[in-house]
Amino acid sequence: MTTIKARIGLSRQRSAMEGIQGLAEFAIRPAVILFMVGNLLAIGLETDGRAALAPLRDARFLVAVMLVDWLFAPVLAIVLVRVLPMAEPYAVGLLLVSLAPAAPFLPLMVRRAGGDPSYTAAFMLVAAVGTVLLMPLGVPLVVPGLSVETWAIARPLLVLLVLPMGAGIALRTLHPPAADTVLGVARPVAGAATVVLLVAIALRHAQGFADAVGSFAIAGQILYAIGLMAGGYLLAIRLPPERRSVVCLGACTRNLGAALAPLLVADPDPRTTVMVALGVPVTLAATWLASRWLGRSRGGALSKEAR
Repeated sequence: MTTIKARIGLSRQRSAMEGIQGLAEFAIRPAVILFMVGNLLAIGLETDGRAALAPLRDARFLVAVMLVDWLFAPVLAIVLVRVLPMAEPYAVGLLLVSLAPAAPFLPLMVRRAGGDPSYTAAFMLVAAVGTVLLMPLGVPLVVPGLSVETWAIARPLLVLLVLPMGAGIALRTLHPPAADTVLGVARPVAGAATVVLLVAIALRHAQGFADAVGSFAIAGQILYAIGLMAGGYLLAIRLPPERRSVVCLGACTRNLGAALAPLLVADPDPRTTVMVALGVPVTLAATWLASRWLGRSRGGALSKEAR
C-alpha cells in the first residue's frame, strides 16, 4: 500500500512538473518578444538621435566595435568549440551567441563603469544594424546544420531590434515629452518581461542546465565571456577610458533575444537553447564584475589627474 501511494505521489509530482514546464515553454516566445521590444524601445527613448550618431564619426571607436563584434567574437567562439570537447548542440548555441552582441542591459553596466552614454547608444545602434545584416549571412557559415532562409532570420531581428530602437530614438529626438511618457510604460514592461523570460527559461530548461554540468558547456561560456572582455579591452586600448569601457562591456554582453531569434523559426536540439540561455547568467555576472573593475580603475585615474 505504501509503495502504491508513493508511486501515485511521484506520478502527481511528475504531472505537475510537466504542467509547469509546458506553461513555461508557452511563455518563452511572447516573453522574448516583449523582452526585446521593451528593452530596445526603452534604450531608444533614452537616446537623442544626434548624440547617438555623433560617435559614429569617431573612426577609431567604430573600427574597434566592428572588429570585436564581427571578427573577434565569432573567431573566438569557433576556436573554443574546436578546442573544448563539447557536444555539437552546445557548440551551435555558442556560435549563435557569438553573432549577437550587445545585451539590452549594456547601458546599465556602462553607467556603473563611468562610461560614455552617447557612445553606448552608438554601440547598441551599430550592433543592432550589424546583427540584422550579418547574422542571416553568418548563421549558415558558422552553423552549417541550421538550415533557415536568410529572410526568416532577418525578419524577426529587424522587427525586434532595429524598429523598436529606431522608433524610440526618433520619438526622443522629435518630441521629448512624449518620449518620457512612453518611457514610463516601456521600462516596467521591459523589466517584467525580463523577469518572466528568465524564470520561464529556468523552469523549462532546469534539467537541461543540470545536464550541462560536466559537458564543457558552462566552461565554454565562462571562457568565452572572459575572452570577449579581454579582447574588447585590448582592441580599444587606444581609446579614452570612458569609451574603452563601452567597447569592453559591449563585447562581453550578448543579446539573448537575437541569439534565440533563428531558433524561433527552426526546430533545434533543446541543448542549443540551453546553451544560449546559459549565456545570460554568465555574461551578466562577468559584465557586473568587469563594470565594477572598470569603474574603480577610472575613479583611480581621475583621482590621480586631480592631484
